[in-house]
Amino acid sequence: MSHEHVSYLELLTRGAATEAYDRPVLLARASGAGPEALAELEEAKQLALRVRAELEGRRRREAELSALFATAHDLAGLRDLDAVLRAIVQRARSLLGTECAYLSLNDPAAGDTYMRVTEGSVSARFQQLRLGMGEGLGGLVAQTARPYVTDDYFDDARFQHTRTIDTAVRDEGLVAILGVPLSLGSQVIGVLFAADRRARVFEREQVALLGSFAAHAAVAIDTANLLAETRSALAELERANDIIREHSGVIERASEVHDRLSELVLHGGGVHDVAHAVSEVLGGTVEFTEEGAGTARRAGGHAVREGDDWVAAVSAGGETLGALVLHGQPDLDPVDQRTLERAALVTSLLLLARRSAGEAEQRVRGELLDDLLDAPDRDRRLLKERAARLRTDSEAPHVVLAARIDRAGGTVDPDTGGRESADRQRLWSAATHLAATRHGLASARDGGTVLLLPLGPGESAADLARQTARSLGGTLREPVTVGASAPVRAPLDHPDQVAVAYEEARRCLDALRLLHRSGQGAAAEDLGFLGLLLADGRDIDGFVDRTVGQVVAYDRRRGTDLIRTMDAYFASGMSPARTKDELHVHVNTVAQRLERIGRLLGPDWQSPARALEIQLALRLHALADAVASK
Repeated sequence: MSHEHVSYLELLTRGAATEAYDRPVLLARASGAGPEALAELEEAKQLALRVRAELEGRRRREAELSALFATAHDLAGLRDLDAVLRAIVQRARSLLGTECAYLSLNDPAAGDTYMRVTEGSVSARFQQLRLGMGEGLGGLVAQTARPYVTDDYFDDARFQHTRTIDTAVRDEGLVAILGVPLSLGSQVIGVLFAADRRARVFEREQVALLGSFAAHAAVAIDTANLLAETRSALAELERANDIIREHSGVIERASEVHDRLSELVLHGGGVHDVAHAVSEVLGGTVEFTEEGAGTARRAGGHAVREGDDWVAAVSAGGETLGALVLHGQPDLDPVDQRTLERAALVTSLLLLARRSAGEAEQRVRGELLDDLLDAPDRDRRLLKERAARLRTDSEAPHVVLAARIDRAGGTVDPDTGGRESADRQRLWSAATHLAATRHGLASARDGGTVLLLPLGPGESAADLARQTARSLGGTLREPVTVGASAPVRAPLDHPDQVAVAYEEARRCLDALRLLHRSGQGAAAEDLGFLGLLLADGRDIDGFVDRTVGQVVAYDRRRGTDLIRTMDAYFASGMSPARTKDELHVHVNTVAQRLERIGRLLGPDWQSPARALEIQLALRLHALADAVASK
C-alpha cells in the first residue's frame, strides 16, 4: 500500500475534516507525481471521502437512536417532569445542530400558550412569551396537528404574524424555525421547536427526529398528568389507605415494565421480547401483528378494546407499522392501558432502528454490485474486503440475474409513472432481502433489479432463476420474470465478467417476455437454440447434449443407428416410407426406431418447435464429428 493511501487511512482513523483529504494530492502534485499517479490518488481520495461520509452518517444515526433510547429510559424512571422535558429539548437541539430549541404548552384556562422549556435562548422577552391560540408558526402547528418548517420566518406568509410574536422572535434573532406538535391522541397540547439564527433547510429525517422527541415529551406530560390525577383521587377518597396500596401496586408494575422495556432496548432486544415482557406484567398474551391496527390508529394512538382484546397501534411519523394485541384481559385499568401504549411506542422505536440498519445494509450491497457492473477496474482487494463485511463468499460460483415485474399485456401505460416507480422500489426491497438471506448482492437497474447470487450445491443457473422468480413473485404477489446468466466463477477475481453476465441475463429476460413466459425464471440453457444465440459462451456441445444427447448415448451403448435414422427421417420430409428407401430397411424397422427415439426424447419430439431444435442439434453433431475425424 502506498504512503498516500496510508495517509487517507490515518485521516479516517482520526476523523479529520474534509479539507484535510486534499493534502495528499497537493503534496503529490508538488513532488512532481505523474498524471497516472495523481489520478489514482484522486480516486483514493474520493473513496476515502465516501467512507468518511458513510461513517459520519452511521455515527449520526447511532447518536440519534442513543438519544431516543436514553429519553425512553428517562421516562421509565420519571421523577421530575421539568428535568425530563429539559433533557428532551437539550437532546433535540444537540442532534439537529440548531442554536436554539424550545417547548411550549397550551393553557386551556387562559386560552393561550406559553413557553415551558427553552435551550439556547438569550432573550428574556422570548422566554416569557405567551401567544394567543392560532397565532404564529406554533399556532399553525397546533391548528393542523402537523409539522411546519420555515426557512425565513419573517418572509413566510402561511401563518398569522403579530407584533408581540414578531418582536420576541426578532429580539431572539431567529430566522429558520421547525415546529412539531405535542399530541395526546387527537388533542394538541403544545409544540416542540428547533430554530436557527440563520437561514437553513431542515431535512425530512430531522423533521422525523424532532417528531420522535415530541412524542416522548407528550408521553412525559401525559404520565405526569396521570400521576397528578392519581394523587388527587387519593386525596379525595375516604378509603385512602386501600387506594394508596392499590395505586402503588399499579404504578410499581408500570415502573417495572418501563424499566424492563428500557433494558430490552439497551441490550438489543427485539419486538417479540417486548411482547413477552408486557405479557408477563399484564397477565395476558401480547403479540405483535403487522395487520389489524386500523381501529387503534383511528383512536389517535390510545389502546382500544376490540371484543375481548386490547389493541395499541405501533406507528411512527404518521406511518402505521403494526399493532400490539393483548388477549385474555377484557378489563384493563388506565395505567395498564398506558403500559400497553408505552410498549407500542418502544416497539415502534425498535422497528425504526431495525429498518434504518436494514436500509443501510441494502445501500451497501447495492453500491458494491454497482461498482462490479460499472467500474470493474477497481482494486479487487478492496472489493473483497467489502464483500467479506457483507458475509458474501467471493470464491463461490455466482449467477447474475435480471428481474422485472411483468403484468398482463406487457405494455406500459405512460400515465402510470408513479406506479412504475413504486413497483421498482418494491421489487428492489424484496430483491435486497433475498440477496441478504442468500449472502449475495442486489441493486436497482434498468427499470428492474439485478442480483448476484451464489450457486448452492448441485444447483444450476436455471434452477436459481426459477427459485428467484417464485420467491420474488410470492413476496410481491404478482408475476416477476427473471433471466439468468451462465455461472461466473469467483466474480470478485473477475469483475469484468459480471457486466458481461448481466447483459446475458438481460437478453434472457427479454427473450422470456417475447416468448410470453412472463412470471417465469430461466437461463440460456432452458431456451433451446434461442438460448444458444443468447449465451455469450456459445455452449454448442451443451446444446447438442441437452437436445439429442440421450440418443447419441444410446447409439454408443447399443451399437444402433438412431441418429442416422433421425437425419434420414427429417431429410425425407418426416415420411417413414421415404425414410426406409433412404436407409434401405423395412418400413417396420423405421417405425420401431422412431418409437425408440420417442421414448428417449419424449412424445413431443416431432412437434414443430422440438423438431427445429433437434434438426439444428443433429447438424451441429454431424459437424463436430466431421471436425473430429480430420
